[in-house]
Amino acid sequence: MAVGPVVAFLEGEGSDARGRSLFEVLAFDDAALERTHDFIQWLFPLPEPSGAVPDAPVLTGADMQAIHDSTLAQCAMAAATDRMEAFYRATHGWLQPHDHNHLRITRIIRSLRLLRGDGEADAFRAAILSMVEAARAPVSARSRGYWTTA
Repeated sequence: MAVGPVVAFLEGEGSDARGRSLFEVLAFDDAALERTHDFIQWLFPLPEPSGAVPDAPVLTGADMQAIHDSTLAQCAMAAATDRMEAFYRATHGWLQPHDHNHLRITRIIRSLRLLRGDGEADAFRAAILSMVEAARAPVSARSRGYWTTA
């Protein structure tokens, strides 16, 4: 079975729809992560189309198996998880009732659960919820509910 370009991207050998490598995306500073809206689908792909980015990758069964089996892709997703957790620790604009980052967080948790396992997904969710609690942030119950069920 053929795999899609997202596998090559996560293995550091391909590029996203804009020609950026995994390493270029991981090197984005916090301002670039905030203002750029078409990278998260490549770092944390899902098996359904993105509602926000029409040319985002859609995982196939072959992609999922290839990512599970690839040490490089697993390392890339671990690095992406660390980068996004650092972004959320360093920025606070998302700590409000509604923010586009809430959708990103849901995507990250779901993708981690599919591609890295429950432990990684649950650890990222716990880190996010800890940040929300520490900031006494008014993140909506709806967003928190999505994170819980992702």
